[in-house]
Amino acid sequence: MISKDAIFNINSNAEFDALALDVFKFQFKNNKVYRSFCDLLYKHPSDIKQVSEIPFLPIQFFKTRAVLSSSLPIQKTFSSSGTTGSITSKHLVTDLNLYEESYLKAFKHFYGTIEEYVVLALLPSYLERDGSSLIYMVNDLIEKSNQTESGFYLNNLEELANTLKILEAKQQKTLLIGVSFALLDLVEAYQLNLKHTTIMETGGMKGRRKEIIRQELHQTLQTGFGVNQIHSEYGMTELLSQAYSKGNGIFECPPWMKILTRDTEDALTIQHPNKTGGINVIDLANLNSCSFIATQDLGKVDDNGNFEIIGRFDNSDIRGCNLMAL
Repeated sequence: MISKDAIFNINSNAEFDALALDVFKFQFKNNKVYRSFCDLLYKHPSDIKQVSEIPFLPIQFFKTRAVLSSSLPIQKTFSSSGTTGSITSKHLVTDLNLYEESYLKAFKHFYGTIEEYVVLALLPSYLERDGSSLIYMVNDLIEKSNQTESGFYLNNLEELANTLKILEAKQQKTLLIGVSFALLDLVEAYQLNLKHTTIMETGGMKGRRKEIIRQELHQTLQTGFGVNQIHSEYGMTELLSQAYSKGNGIFECPPWMKILTRDTEDALTIQHPNKTGGINVIDLANLNSCSFIATQDLGKVDDNGNFEIIGRFDNSDIRGCNLMAL
């Protein structure tokens, strides 16, 4: 059995690769959906000698199948946001401790202990629905910060602006995490000059505003908040780990997560670094679902394993994967 300690105490690329191959064998054996997918590709653990040869499950399977590598009871079902009538992704979680350990250790890895921060959350589109993994995480960060000022904000932007000014005057380390459209609403209404606050956007206009490119979004937010950098979080319903960017849209993964890119013309070919391609995620915290996921994001990975998101595949979908998303 693969232990949490093994996942969250990886210290080298060699350790990551060895554990990823073990997780692949475990999920091939225990995950019916993933096993069927691998069988379709005629891929068996005996054929797989390195991480780049592991098959990546198209993310659409989370919309139509129960992607599970565990027979334990389901503790929580996380679901994606979707337009009315659309099929949403569902991530069936049998061990919430894996998720909690993943985001707490990742936050500490990148930012230090959560108790140092007041956590302010401006996530209206997520608060307005059930099943958001982001709300689950941020709610726990708010509770674990143990600061009376920490909390969620919905439409009370004036109260949020005043809270930020009070915390700033106290020189209190603060994390303001928000969805893009709501952060834009805030800076359009209130000009701030923050020296002790980290602004972290989680992406997405969620249909509330016209989509704009990241550079334009970040420039507007930098000016409005009076900060030099806008941080970003990269996560999704189907993952139990997050990558973080401390500026310029360059994301870094925690040690148990890795990004590869695949050829846009051939979904089964993994590319060398510095080429634009489809984003494939290895998330070893996804032990009880699937750790090898082909997303619908387009991006580029550098020589250090850090990555940027460039866009998304359109709905005509991922070439070479269509026949498999049955």
